[in-house]
Amino acid sequence: MSSFIFQVKTQRPGEGKTRLFKRCVLLTGQHSEIGLSGAVSLCVRLAGSVWGSNGTDWEARWCTYISVDQVPRTHAIMISRPAWLWGAEMGANEHGVCIANEAINAREPAAETEALLGMDLVRLGLERSATAKEALDVIVALLEEHGQGGNYYEDAGSCHSFQSAYLIVDCEEAWVLETVGKYWAAEKITEGVRCVCNQLSLTTKIDAEHPELRSYAQSQGWWTGEDEFNFSDVFSPSDDHLACCSGKDSLEKQEESITVQTMIDILRDKASGVCIDSESFLTTASVVSVLPQNRSSPCIHYFTGTPDPSRSIFKPFIFVDDVKLVPKAQSPCFGDDDPARKEPRFQEKPDRRHELYKAHEWARAIIESDEERGQKLRTTMLDLEQQGLEAMEELLSSSAPLDPAEVADLFYDCVDTEIKFFK
Repeated sequence: MSSFIFQVKTQRPGEGKTRLFKRCVLLTGQHSEIGLSGAVSLCVRLAGSVWGSNGTDWEARWCTYISVDQVPRTHAIMISRPAWLWGAEMGANEHGVCIANEAINAREPAAETEALLGMDLVRLGLERSATAKEALDVIVALLEEHGQGGNYYEDAGSCHSFQSAYLIVDCEEAWVLETVGKYWAAEKITEGVRCVCNQLSLTTKIDAEHPELRSYAQSQGWWTGEDEFNFSDVFSPSDDHLACCSGKDSLEKQEESITVQTMIDILRDKASGVCIDSESFLTTASVVSVLPQNRSSPCIHYFTGTPDPSRSIFKPFIFVDDVKLVPKAQSPCFGDDDPARKEPRFQEKPDRRHELYKAHEWARAIIESDEERGQKLRTTMLDLEQQGLEAMEELLSSSAPLDPAEVADLFYDCVDTEIKFFK
């Protein structure tokens, strides 16, 4: 997965109005192996107090493999996640905090022992923070206490474990957090374009770090303590060279004129490698989030919930009280019988596809097998998406306060319309 942050530095006058967003955040799709395990579930969780069974003690919060202590209150979240695990690849919360996770290579091998997954930390960060900095603090505290490790794939035959990087943003600030085991470093991003790929990207500008990060590097013989500390140089594999992420050039060229549509177009760009659609890998989900610096304007998050953004519809979601849940975009729950919950794990692979995913598979088959019908189908899909984009632009441009009742069913209606259109 590649994650981009973009900050527009100036407002541009429109036709009789001023453009409302100064900042846009781009959280891209995750690459997973094709198959049922690639199904992505969209999950909405409402805010609320969390009471233990005895009314006084907090119960443990069970994550993908282990549990952590619960907190008195959690925030409402909207997340995109692999259907088999608890955490999230990317998502947002009611306060405009957005987090995306990226698997990275590092000099120290990732642990196969089951602990917290990077995706668990994304969800925990969203549930427990009201700002990007709070989310950073939540993630590193849990990382230091519980560590990270375990299989990232629904695969009984082998273990695929990774270190993790995160892009953490809100309406005011942004952070890039990169981790190696329990050790970590973070950089506060103040302007421009930032891209997070499958490599460590932090160099000498480090604004926060694990207190033993440098002494640990010295103890491993990776840093002498005499040269300037460069996180990427110290912790990257010797054969891993820092390279530019696909799509970064496109964002930089359009830095002063970026729009939501521009970001969506970049996510759909297969020539650059941002959008992957091969025999082995597929971009399984995509999100674009608009975070206005004007606090009276709502944050808007456009989720696909389906693979390959070039053949998916970006659908708007806004956090309001009593937002309608969307079971048609959520994978079935197997409870304690889930093969991912039982040990040994992953002895079976249940069908985790939700109704939207199945409908999208039908559309994908038409697009691939019938050029004429496929082109008409894609045109209609893009028309539906454009209607949503224009409606949200109008909403943000309006001087009237947001009526929560008008958008409580917004995402539900978009999903329902998409499914009916495919049938």
